[in-house]
Amino acid sequence: MAQRAREETQRYFGNSISIFTPLYASNYCDNGCLYCGFNADNDIRRAKLSQEDIDREMSIISRSGLAEVLILTGESREKSDLDFISGCVRTAAKYFRNIGLEIYPLNVQEYSRLRDCGADYVTVFQETYDPSKYERIHPFGPKKIFSYRFNSQERALMGGMRGVAFGALLGLGDFRKDALACGTHAYLLQRKYPHAEISFSLPRLRPFSKGKYSAEIISERDLLQVALAYRIFMPFAGQTISSRESPDFRDNIVGLSATKISAGVSVGVGGHAEEKKGDEQFDISDPRSVDEIRRVLTKRGLQPVFNDYVRV
Repeated sequence: MAQRAREETQRYFGNSISIFTPLYASNYCDNGCLYCGFNADNDIRRAKLSQEDIDREMSIISRSGLAEVLILTGESREKSDLDFISGCVRTAAKYFRNIGLEIYPLNVQEYSRLRDCGADYVTVFQETYDPSKYERIHPFGPKKIFSYRFNSQERALMGGMRGVAFGALLGLGDFRKDALACGTHAYLLQRKYPHAEISFSLPRLRPFSKGKYSAEIISERDLLQVALAYRIFMPFAGQTISSRESPDFRDNIVGLSATKISAGVSVGVGGHAEEKKGDEQFDISDPRSVDEIRRVLTKRGLQPVFNDYVRV
């Protein structure tokens, strides 16, 4: 599988690896997800960046050379309404050429508005594709509605987004079934919207503040098997490996199947321009800076890519 995956990766992506960083703008959330540090019932330090804070954070991030940012919020329409997110995107457009969103699901018109502000792609984790498990681990909040979340990527494409990313949070249920369902979900959307840029994220459940959720243990071998299967099944799809994973694992999966890697990561609210203002969603395993990631990629014969898209 690894040999076949490497061949497909080189055929469609060459030796290029995209680098980005996430920015958490808020950690307020209305959902009761049992596996998440942002759970509305968790007693954590909540915070929301002002637009001035957002500008400072993005200015600092851009000085590292990065041209892509992923904007994240907790899933609270009250605390992170569409006006707030629109402001984040407009600020990001001053500093970056590629802007991603990982926020609560929206309707088509709302996605269209954010696209007009400068957003390029949307990431939505279905978490688990097992409806009965999904219901048990989402006891309250808007996220409890399985179907509305499931159709988020299609609404984003209908709203004009250039790309969408899919992901199952491996460890919540049978990881092979979730990976199969996630791959099928992405495949069917690619068939329906052949112009769309489709990609996968590869998150495993990580420890989090005040977390007590008991998850299935997913080994690095298991995670690698999923990544290789995604690459063979959809060889032209992007694949992101996050800082949830160890430096050694990330260094070895890029070029094999992964095509995008995060760097200089803070999963608390803010944390780039100054001390983070709110608690983290989960614990990261790879805190390396942009320069450190770039040097590792170059040493391995890979080409770090900060931007591969130009608006005309």
